[in-house]
Amino acid sequence: MAMLLWASSFIALKIAFMSYSPMFVIWARMLIASICFIFFIKQVLRFEYKAGDWKLLLVMAALEPCLYFILEAKALQLTSASQAGTVTALNPLLIAFIAYFSLGEKITRRQLSGFLVSLCGVIGLSMGSEASESAPDPMFGNFLEFLAMGCAAGYSVLLKRFSSRYSPVFLTAFPAIIGLVFFSLFMGIEPWPTHVNWQGIGAIVYLGAAVTIGAYLCFNWAIAKVPVTIAGAFTNLIPVFTVFLAWLILDERLTAGQLVACGIVGVGLYVSQTQRRQPVIENSQ
Repeated sequence: MAMLLWASSFIALKIAFMSYSPMFVIWARMLIASICFIFFIKQVLRFEYKAGDWKLLLVMAALEPCLYFILEAKALQLTSASQAGTVTALNPLLIAFIAYFSLGEKITRRQLSGFLVSLCGVIGLSMGSEASESAPDPMFGNFLEFLAMGCAAGYSVLLKRFSSRYSPVFLTAFPAIIGLVFFSLFMGIEPWPTHVNWQGIGAIVYLGAAVTIGAYLCFNWAIAKVPVTIAGAFTNLIPVFTVFLAWLILDERLTAGQLVACGIVGVGLYVSQTQRRQPVIENSQ
């Protein structure tokens, strides 16, 4: 459910950006989500705080939604929703690499080779992209989406760290509230909308209520029950959902070469997620 909702966010963002500036869309999304959490205030306040937690909690919120949403908003102005969704396929592999450096987890030959194959696929997808009205600079847009995935991977690893002591509702509400404060700073210099577009407003409400709350709550609950690498592997479904939704709602198309590149990404992901062998890279910590 989390992956389906996240895939739909690429479509909703594209629709919202047609009517309103990216900064206003993100700010309004955080505002709607924060208001919704008023109804879950008891669950939000259910946690076991330990001295020093606030530092990493702020880092987690800075990675996502703050940096992540800025990068993704700019990416979706430059590339198509289907291509941006395909780049998210690298997220599980990025999580594995970050977990290696921060948690001392192992990286196998299959994970390493799978990452390189998938990376080649994403590069091929970008190289085969053609500029269009909805995707004026797909190569740079895909690169920004890749950086956004790095933020999302760091967020996921930190989320796992806190999942045993903080409720999924708190771990969903806290970043949303920090995000609201962060993006409110930009609204002081950002031009405010002077028109009402109900399609754009509907997309923003959906992003705030359904995606920011629904997707993150589902993912945060799941990550408390399974290892972070297992939860991260489910992001492989986002490209599939995104390409289908972009075709269904936005009438986007991928060229034959780009479909081949998507297949290469899939092969790399399959290689990285199949049976692991004895690791060749092992953190000495």
